[in-house]
Amino acid sequence: MKTMCLLIAVAVVFSGARLHAEEQKTVVFLTWKPSQPEVWEKLIRRFHETHPKIRVKIQIGPHSSTESHAILAQRLKNKDTSVDVFFMDVIWPPEFASAGWALDLTSRFSVKEQEKFLPATIAANTYKGKIYGVPCYLGAGLLYYRKDLLAKYELSPPRSWHEMLSQGEVILKGEADPNLYIFSAQFKQYEGLVCDMLEYIWSDGGGVIDRQTREVLLADTPAVQAVAFVRDRIIGAAAPQGAVNYEEPESLELFVHGRAVFHRNWPYAWDLANDPEKSEVAGDVGVGTLPAFPGHSPASALGGWQFGISRWSKHPDEAWEFVRFMSSQEAQKTLALQAGLAPARIAVYHDAEVQEKMPHLRFFLPAFKKARPRPVSPLYPMISQELQRFFSRAITERETDVSGLAQAASGRIERIVQMETMLQQ
Repeated sequence: MKTMCLLIAVAVVFSGARLHAEEQKTVVFLTWKPSQPEVWEKLIRRFHETHPKIRVKIQIGPHSSTESHAILAQRLKNKDTSVDVFFMDVIWPPEFASAGWALDLTSRFSVKEQEKFLPATIAANTYKGKIYGVPCYLGAGLLYYRKDLLAKYELSPPRSWHEMLSQGEVILKGEADPNLYIFSAQFKQYEGLVCDMLEYIWSDGGGVIDRQTREVLLADTPAVQAVAFVRDRIIGAAAPQGAVNYEEPESLELFVHGRAVFHRNWPYAWDLANDPEKSEVAGDVGVGTLPAFPGHSPASALGGWQFGISRWSKHPDEAWEFVRFMSSQEAQKTLALQAGLAPARIAVYHDAEVQEKMPHLRFFLPAFKKARPRPVSPLYPMISQELQRFFSRAITERETDVSGLAQAASGRIERIVQMETMLQQ
């Protein structure tokens, strides 16, 4: 009898375990390999604790945004149901929405909840009035500067590009160091060049494509003036001629070795610039909003990553629970404090612990509030290629007619914009 009772008890235990396993649903999260995997693992463990009926399986893709895009796009194009949640670069949502790959989150991600995020991050995830992604963390263009040198010459951080140049000239004259430049940034022909150049154009009151009318603005006076300014006053003058070959690492190297007074980069550069083992200017670095042209406001190019849900997911409700948790205030605070990532939620910047341990974030926030997404288009990669070619040629070839180049590039971009309409029919 005892043996029979024991067998029944064991059967009940195993049956319950099997039932529990059957109740669990697995959500597959396709992402790239993070720099701090232990922080993400900690968050997922916490999710499992609070959501016992959902298990998250991680699939690691390439760290390169371009390679990740290629892999993800191929799987979504093939209606692959094995992917539920994926990480999106800030420029992907319109493409994924237009292609029908990303799930429309409008009914799940309320306007009231959207208002808790920095506005630019919501704009980047919105396409044709609907939202397709939830921001995780962001980046934006920032101005780094040698606060020791500015203090030495009794100067305040520059508010205009012209003021930055005049301050740099004062400092260079006083320091008499032939290896010191005024400025360092990213001017190689790649996506970073688009970000940098848009910041000049926006801060001169210009643009590339009007978001409402879809009119191409690249050949308008503000844009042409801004591009000419970079060619004539930055390349080979304030910045070394070699800056036309700089991406982020090369431009940052010049700054951390004490060879540039001012430097444009993303938030990640803060920790590196202030690491005594990697930087000769650690402790002497300030950071703030990028300058603007007279009469106009500063603007930063928006960067960052967001969560999307596959339209082909078999578990959209469970996928949403995971996205909601990973984009929550608790998760974003953890990513800020333990992974150094800039949160997309406004409230995290006002958290007492975050303010105490990451005081530099208060200098980031004004720039983040002025951040703007790159042209929102399902054909953005094609637009970017045209912009890269135009910007690169315009700033490297001294004798070129910037206005003529801009008009030619505008014509090509106009044809791409016309293709958008065809895609939507």
